[in-house]
Amino acid sequence: MKLLLAITAAIEAATGLGLLVAPGVVVRVLLGATLDAPAAVTVARIAGAALITLGAACWLSRDNGRALVVAMLFYNVSAIAVLTHAALGLALSGIGLWPAIGLHTALACWCAAALKSTPFHQQTTNP
Repeated sequence: MKLLLAITAAIEAATGLGLLVAPGVVVRVLLGATLDAPAAVTVARIAGAALITLGAACWLSRDNGRALVVAMLFYNVSAIAVLTHAALGLALSGIGLWPAIGLHTALACWCAAALKSTPFHQQTTNP
């Protein structure tokens, strides 16, 4: 679980930083679309702040993060659903869209496997 949370922390924090600093670039790469309204840029930056927060939570919880892995499993499955809808339902097609779907699928599978291999009563704690 420690490696899973460390890698997740890096990915989410980097994506979040990109959304905060250059939301238009990230959205263009991910969805092949532009952020035409100031409100869209604002929402993208709030999403960036949220992803940085997820990254920080993953990093800080990497030694004993079973509950966080459950939350990240939900997040990854939700991201798969939203991004797949963007691709298939909304016909968005950025160069990074399908790789992002694949990445979230891999992370969701990793979360599920980590949870399955570490029963709740056997989680480790470090002082």
